[in-house]
Amino acid sequence: MLAPKKLKRRKPHRPDVLGKGPATSNTRVSFGSFALKAITSGWVKAKQLESARRVISKYVKKGGKVWIRVFPHAVIGTKGSQTTMGGGKGVPDYYVAPVRAGNIIFEIEGIAESSAKEALELAAYKLPVKCQFIKK
Repeated sequence: MLAPKKLKRRKPHRPDVLGKGPATSNTRVSFGSFALKAITSGWVKAKQLESARRVISKYVKKGGKVWIRVFPHAVIGTKGSQTTMGGGKGVPDYYVAPVRAGNIIFEIEGIAESSAKEALELAAYKLPVKCQFIKK
Protein backbone atom coordinates (compact mmCIF):
# COMPACT_ATOMS: atom_id res chain seq x y z
CA MET A 1 0.00 0.00 0.00
CA LEU A 2 1.20 3.53 -0.70
CA ALA A 3 2.42 5.61 2.25
CA PRO A 4 5.10 8.27 2.66
CA LYS A 5 8.49 7.06 3.90
CA LYS A 6 9.10 10.14 6.01
CA LEU A 7 6.86 12.92 7.30
CA LYS A 8 7.81 16.42 8.33
CA ARG A 9 5.08 16.39 10.96
CA ARG A 10 3.29 13.33 12.27
CA LYS A 11 -0.15 14.97 12.52
CA PRO A 12 -0.61 17.76 9.96
CA HIS A 13 -3.88 19.56 9.28
CA ARG A 14 -6.51 17.79 7.19
CA PRO A 15 -6.33 18.51 3.45
CA ASP A 16 -9.05 20.80 2.07
CA VAL A 17 -10.12 19.88 -1.46
CA LEU A 18 -13.87 20.39 -1.43
CA GLY A 19 -13.94 24.20 -1.40
CA LYS A 20 -10.97 24.73 -3.69
CA GLY A 21 -12.59 24.38 -7.12
CA PRO A 22 -11.25 22.42 -10.10
CA ALA A 23 -7.64 21.27 -10.40
CA THR A 24 -5.07 23.45 -12.13
CA SER A 25 -2.25 20.90 -12.41
CA ASN A 26 -2.14 17.18 -13.19
CA THR A 27 -5.03 17.57 -15.65
CA ARG A 28 -3.52 16.25 -18.91
CA VAL A 29 -2.64 12.74 -20.04
CA SER A 30 1.16 12.78 -19.95
CA PHE A 31 2.56 9.24 -19.81
CA GLY A 32 0.02 6.80 -21.25
CA SER A 33 -2.62 6.82 -23.96
CA PHE A 34 -5.71 6.35 -21.75
CA ALA A 35 -6.52 7.80 -18.33
CA LEU A 36 -9.04 7.93 -15.51
CA LYS A 37 -9.99 11.52 -14.66
CA ALA A 38 -11.78 12.64 -11.48
CA ILE A 39 -14.98 14.63 -12.04
CA THR A 40 -15.66 15.41 -8.37
CA SER A 41 -13.34 16.32 -5.50
CA GLY A 42 -12.65 14.21 -2.44
CA TRP A 43 -10.19 12.09 -0.49
CA VAL A 44 -8.98 8.80 -1.98
CA LYS A 45 -7.60 6.41 0.65
CA ALA A 46 -4.43 4.42 0.04
CA LYS A 47 -6.43 1.16 0.28
CA GLN A 48 -8.85 2.37 -2.39
CA LEU A 49 -5.96 3.30 -4.72
CA GLU A 50 -4.40 -0.13 -4.20
CA SER A 51 -7.71 -1.88 -4.87
CA ALA A 52 -8.21 0.06 -8.11
CA ARG A 53 -4.60 -0.62 -9.15
CA ARG A 54 -5.14 -4.37 -8.72
CA VAL A 55 -8.21 -4.29 -10.97
CA ILE A 56 -6.26 -2.43 -13.66
CA SER A 57 -3.23 -4.73 -13.44
CA LYS A 58 -5.44 -7.78 -14.14
CA TYR A 59 -6.30 -6.28 -17.54
CA VAL A 60 -2.88 -4.88 -18.37
CA LYS A 61 -0.88 -8.01 -17.40
CA LYS A 62 2.61 -7.93 -18.95
CA GLY A 63 1.60 -6.15 -22.15
CA GLY A 64 1.16 -2.62 -20.83
CA LYS A 65 2.16 -0.13 -18.17
CA VAL A 66 0.19 1.65 -15.43
CA TRP A 67 0.96 5.02 -13.85
CA ILE A 68 -0.61 6.21 -10.59
CA ARG A 69 -0.68 10.02 -10.79
CA VAL A 70 -1.81 10.77 -7.21
CA PHE A 71 -0.05 9.86 -3.97
CA PRO A 72 -1.60 9.50 -0.48
CA HIS A 73 0.67 11.85 1.45
CA ALA A 74 -1.90 13.32 3.86
CA VAL A 75 -2.43 11.51 7.16
CA ILE A 76 -5.84 11.30 8.83
CA GLY A 77 -5.95 10.66 12.56
CA THR A 78 -8.83 9.26 14.60
CA LYS A 79 -9.63 9.10 18.30
CA GLY A 80 -11.23 6.21 20.14
CA SER A 81 -15.01 5.93 20.24
CA GLN A 82 -15.29 6.27 24.04
CA THR A 83 -12.84 9.20 24.29
CA THR A 84 -13.94 12.47 25.88
CA MET A 85 -13.42 15.80 24.15
CA GLY A 86 -9.97 17.33 24.39
CA GLY A 87 -6.77 15.41 24.92
CA GLY A 88 -5.26 16.08 21.50
CA LYS A 89 -5.77 15.02 17.93
CA GLY A 90 -5.66 11.22 18.10
CA VAL A 91 -3.32 8.69 16.53
CA PRO A 92 -2.60 8.60 12.77
CA ASP A 93 -4.97 6.07 11.21
CA TYR A 94 -4.67 6.09 7.39
CA TYR A 95 -3.30 8.10 4.46
CA VAL A 96 -5.33 9.89 1.81
CA ALA A 97 -4.65 11.52 -1.54
CA PRO A 98 -6.58 14.79 -1.84
CA VAL A 99 -8.06 14.74 -5.36
CA ARG A 100 -9.66 17.78 -6.97
CA ALA A 101 -12.08 17.72 -9.88
CA GLY A 102 -10.09 17.36 -13.10
CA ASN A 103 -7.12 15.46 -11.67
CA ILE A 104 -5.77 12.44 -13.54
CA ILE A 105 -5.67 9.43 -11.19
CA PHE A 106 -4.46 6.53 -13.39
CA GLU A 107 -2.89 6.26 -16.84
CA ILE A 108 -2.48 3.16 -19.04
CA GLU A 109 -0.30 2.42 -22.06
CA GLY A 110 0.18 -0.66 -24.22
CA ILE A 111 -3.28 -2.25 -24.42
CA ALA A 112 -6.29 -1.87 -26.73
CA GLU A 113 -8.76 0.95 -26.13
CA SER A 114 -11.68 -1.38 -25.41
CA SER A 115 -9.84 -3.31 -22.69
CA ALA A 116 -8.36 -0.09 -21.27
CA LYS A 117 -11.83 1.44 -21.03
CA GLU A 118 -13.21 -1.66 -19.30
CA ALA A 119 -10.29 -1.77 -16.85
CA LEU A 120 -10.54 1.91 -15.92
CA GLU A 121 -14.32 1.79 -15.55
CA LEU A 122 -14.02 -1.16 -13.16
CA ALA A 123 -11.32 0.73 -11.25
CA ALA A 124 -13.63 3.77 -11.00
CA TYR A 125 -16.10 1.65 -9.00
CA LYS A 126 -13.45 1.25 -6.32
CA LEU A 127 -12.90 4.99 -5.89
CA PRO A 128 -15.03 7.40 -3.81
CA VAL A 129 -14.96 10.16 -6.46
CA LYS A 130 -16.82 10.15 -9.77
CA CYS A 131 -14.48 9.47 -12.67
CA GLN A 132 -14.48 9.36 -16.44
CA PHE A 133 -12.40 7.57 -19.08
CA ILE A 134 -10.38 9.85 -21.36
CA LYS A 135 -7.83 9.25 -24.13
CA LYS A 136 -4.91 11.31 -25.32
